[in-house]
Amino acid sequence: MESSLALSNLQSSYFLAGNPNRADTHRMSAQRRDPVDAIIGQWASVRPDLDTAAMEVFGRIFRLSRAMGDRIDKAYATFGVARGEFDVLATLRRSGEPYTLSPRQLSATLMLTTGGMTGRLDKLERAGLLRRSPDPHDRRGLQVTLTEKGLKLVDEAVGAGLAVQTEALKAALNDEQVGQLADLLRELLTGTETS
Repeated sequence: MESSLALSNLQSSYFLAGNPNRADTHRMSAQRRDPVDAIIGQWASVRPDLDTAAMEVFGRIFRLSRAMGDRIDKAYATFGVARGEFDVLATLRRSGEPYTLSPRQLSATLMLTTGGMTGRLDKLERAGLLRRSPDPHDRRGLQVTLTEKGLKLVDEAVGAGLAVQTEALKAALNDEQVGQLADLLRELLTGTETS
């Protein structure tokens, strides 16, 4: 049974007719509507008292994250790693030579529990992409080091992931818009992480 709110059941004029006093209607392009516009229109119809500006922003961020996450997952899968595993390799790569960090440093950077990190490290070590060894400065500690195979893989995978992201940006935005968007998202992220 189809939902009565399915987009295909709504006339196109439904989305154009909204509340003319809504503050966000001037931002909607007549040519480029997206599913978030439909959701905002539905809320305006049933709850015109709501200020849905935050929903317009975060709804799009969530949808972009999911869509791009799926595309990036496919790019990394061609190298035999999932995104979480790529994140471990990339963190080691970004640390610079000798590409070595402790499991605790990796966990903190990636915001993972030590148990979650152990599973990723086990899989990556079995694949020969990293190695664990005793920490020479801490008898109880370990250090995790990227292998040559891991270095080669992460360098290729990061290029593939960036190509997917760049393609998506260039399909929709010019360079100036990309810079503006990056600046605005930085402000939003900084504001939410400090509040």
